[in-house]
Amino acid sequence: MSASHRPTLRTLVERSLRDECRVERGEKILLAVSGGVDSTALLHVMASLSDSFGIELLAHGVNHGLRSEAPAELDQIERLATMLSVPFTRTNVQVPKGANLQARARKERFCALRRKALELGARWIATAHHADDRAETVLMRLMRGSGPVGLGVLAPQQGDLIRPLIRASRLDIVAHLERHQLQYSVDPSNRDPHYLRTRIRIDILPRLIHESPGIVSHLNALADRMLELAKENPLSSLALSRAQAEELKHLLRNRLDMAEIALGEGWVLKLEKRKLRSSH
Repeated sequence: MSASHRPTLRTLVERSLRDECRVERGEKILLAVSGGVDSTALLHVMASLSDSFGIELLAHGVNHGLRSEAPAELDQIERLATMLSVPFTRTNVQVPKGANLQARARKERFCALRRKALELGARWIATAHHADDRAETVLMRLMRGSGPVGLGVLAPQQGDLIRPLIRASRLDIVAHLERHQLQYSVDPSNRDPHYLRTRIRIDILPRLIHESPGIVSHLNALADRMLELAKENPLSSLALSRAQAEELKHLLRNRLDMAEIALGEGWVLKLEKRKLRSSH
């Protein structure tokens, strides 16, 4: 679909809230915001829809203490929230030392968001993930040898999380910010080639788009289909990735009496006295 014929971001989010997130009137939604491109658009477009959906919005920012610019970026998004009459709060967290900085920061962020949602009585936590994020995640899973269940990523609604922007592209979001002349912050770590996601974003995905302009839509459709299969056959969610299968072979070869393999999504494959069972 050409840019001139694409629905606006507001229309895409409205459809997602109604048809996929299934937000109901009177519910409270905690918006996870940072001041970046995506969360600025999330805050603005959700505020424009709050009256028509009859929902109450709360915005919350988390400072991981990793970048000196973060407090000023949260100040900026707080000013926008105030202008839009959306209550704003923030939390400072300390990311523990260890490998995989992004994963540890993400864990601390969601812990902080869930504590705040519980405190404020919010049913949902809305994140600013969009279609390009989802395509990147599918590619990451493929590169790491994920099984089918691992490709069903970033569902529009998952537990207490909703992703109202998930049917919008990065271009849709940028167009919305430009149309409404909204200021936003840029996190330089999003361009750091040290991270696999960044390399996919700035190198691999653009090359794929050049060869197949619809690749982002195709990867999103694949994620949707994998989610559908998991719903149709819950046992399919126990499909092992290549790495997990190798780990299972190792356990069986060594005839261990007790071992576990984490499958993700809360599932654990347990080997007890040379018998296999799954638990959740």
